[in-house]
Amino acid sequence: MRILITNDDGIHAPGLAALEKIARALSDDVIVIAPESDQSGVSHSLSLSTPLRLRRINEGRYAVSGTPTDCVLMGVQHVLKGRGPDLILSGVNRGQNVADDVGYSGTIAGAMEGTVLGIPSIALSQAYGIGGAEGLRWHCAEHHGPAIVRRLLAHGFTKGTLFNVNFPDCEPAEVAGVSLTTQGQRNAALVDVVERQDFRGGPYYWLAPRRETPPRIEGTDLWAMFQKRISVTPLHLNLTDVAALQRLSDVFDPVS
Repeated sequence: MRILITNDDGIHAPGLAALEKIARALSDDVIVIAPESDQSGVSHSLSLSTPLRLRRINEGRYAVSGTPTDCVLMGVQHVLKGRGPDLILSGVNRGQNVADDVGYSGTIAGAMEGTVLGIPSIALSQAYGIGGAEGLRWHCAEHHGPAIVRRLLAHGFTKGTLFNVNFPDCEPAEVAGVSLTTQGQRNAALVDVVERQDFRGGPYYWLAPRRETPPRIEGTDLWAMFQKRISVTPLHLNLTDVAALQRLSDVFDPVS
């Protein structure tokens, strides 16, 4: 099995090293293609206005001057052209990708692009708590990751579906189990715009995510993190709101 791994935290991120350990527990054929620099929060963006640079670091390891989406495309359509990957793993992200994070995440987008290309794809993230990212427990993802991926591969992938896996902020032995979850939702106001001044008095701004306790609705990915459970959430590329489509069926003329 050929595995392509990528991330959004960059080629030198510790989470990418953790993901490589997970991948090599599954296969000896692992190719790393990751962004040259941190691409957190870029979502499913694609570089169309600037050329991409591909840097070969060593055998089977490359850095791309672009987004996670760019990395997957470069890997499948160029580096591995002729014999593409059987599986794409994206992560392990520095921090959980749950609830509203899903729409912003470059880690999720790496798996989305793999799914667009018809390749089974999984996004993996390691949560951290109030203590911050310095003490992040990568070994939790490393310990449980291979078994989770094997189970998902054995189950199979339907067209247009990817999996979002989040590991809780705890020791591997403290994990309470694995939950199949839905995408949660935080409170409406997620980000503050904080104004600062440079040394010449000119304004600049930081986008500052709020630290708050989100709703812990049972069965969601947020709930799973608070319960010290691994969260596995199936996501689909088709964003159509089927319920709304049905409600509006008598408002607009049906397509003949």
